[in-house]
Amino acid sequence: MISDVPAGLASFRDPSGSVVQTDGRVFRIVRPGGLPNLDAFFNSPAAIRSITDGSIIRTWRAIPTFPAAVDEILAESDPTNCAVLEHERIPFQSFPYEWSPEMLYEAGLLTLALCDQLLDEGRGLKDATPYNILFRGTKPVLVDVLSVEARDPSDPVWLPYAQFMTSFILPLLAYRKFGLPLDQAFLSRRDGLKPEDLYKFCDAGRKLDPSILFNVVLPTWLGRVSRLNSDGLYRKRSNPDSHRARFMLRGLFASLRRKLKAVSPPEDSGSNWTNYENQNSYSREEMERKQAFVSTVLQRFWPSMVLDVGCNTGVFSRLAARQGATVVAIDSDPVVVGRAFTKAKREALDVLPLVVDISRPTPAVGWNNAECSSFLARGTERFDLVLMLAVVHHLIVTERIPLINIAALVAQLTNEFALIEYIAPCDPMFRKLVRGRDALYAHVTEQLFRSTFQEQFSILDGIPLSQTRSLYLLRKKK
Repeated sequence: MISDVPAGLASFRDPSGSVVQTDGRVFRIVRPGGLPNLDAFFNSPAAIRSITDGSIIRTWRAIPTFPAAVDEILAESDPTNCAVLEHERIPFQSFPYEWSPEMLYEAGLLTLALCDQLLDEGRGLKDATPYNILFRGTKPVLVDVLSVEARDPSDPVWLPYAQFMTSFILPLLAYRKFGLPLDQAFLSRRDGLKPEDLYKFCDAGRKLDPSILFNVVLPTWLGRVSRLNSDGLYRKRSNPDSHRARFMLRGLFASLRRKLKAVSPPEDSGSNWTNYENQNSYSREEMERKQAFVSTVLQRFWPSMVLDVGCNTGVFSRLAARQGATVVAIDSDPVVVGRAFTKAKREALDVLPLVVDISRPTPAVGWNNAECSSFLARGTERFDLVLMLAVVHHLIVTERIPLINIAALVAQLTNEFALIEYIAPCDPMFRKLVRGRDALYAHVTEQLFRSTFQEQFSILDGIPLSQTRSLYLLRKKK
């Protein structure tokens, strides 16, 4: 987990080492058993190529004077025989249950590409979990360098095969065939879905679908048999011809790539919000005025980190990234987040789109509720500018969040600026959300909006977009 999160032990499952994040830095404590393999890997051509192109996290030996949090972990180990590495920081940490299916697909491709590159050097990945990967913008990066291990050249078996299926193939299959979002696959089951999890949802007709038949039905049936006779299931196998063993593994990785391609997110998927970019309630002049004001703010203050709440397909996220910002773009709709990811990737922009509902942000999960931190813990005062464009009225009406609580959340997330759009109750889109309950929201006047935000912000600037919509630039009071 290589990013800015609350200090503490961020990774502890690997007996070869632990990750500690403290003082804005990321350290990896490597125990004696993992050192020889790690040194050999970092000196290999595959590692040098992958670190250079950004596929593997940049890593170096840390200076011997460590922060207290690192010394505490070292004291519990064997400090004289442990090594301490430092990793570069990825701007914002994310987890598979916050990704769009397009992101999980890209992480799967990276995993298999690294397996191929390592194969010729006698190395491989000892696990295949998306939790070993973070995103630098739209580019996946392997951050768990201890997952690389020396491979027995005579062994034609890749033990993480089943893990790759449950963590990559089956969650993508469940999304493509059943519309199951990734958060439902990973929040309730840390390591994804098993064939038996999907089998129970398949009627007779679906079981004949080739992708379901071979990835769900047959593995479920065979699993029942193997549990009755499992003595030799994990017995080590070897092939005296190392070239043939390597050939078999390369064929396995090619097969997994084909499986992954077959369950890739459909390009033509839609939702209630996929056409919003082209079919919204703004006139062309109003939208141009809105984009011009946002662009002026970006050029005036040059924020380094921007949070775009309710990003939809990422129009304003891309605008901020083109002006040099690192952008985290969130929306509750996985389809529009997937499109935001694809558009940002096409332009190679520094945008990280995540499936996060700001009214129900991602909780802290994992062991002791501390293994994977919450979105708010990762985001608190992390952003120089928070964008909430055409979002506040949805929170007020659909989620019934009081305006004072919305203002408090914005103040929690930004360390400097916020750009908020006010939409009056008489606006056609506001009234559409209200569904005849106009009297309940008549008090949400522009004066209330201004006075509520002025409790924690100063209003620096503002412009009307229409008779019912305005944009406000706010600066957080210190």
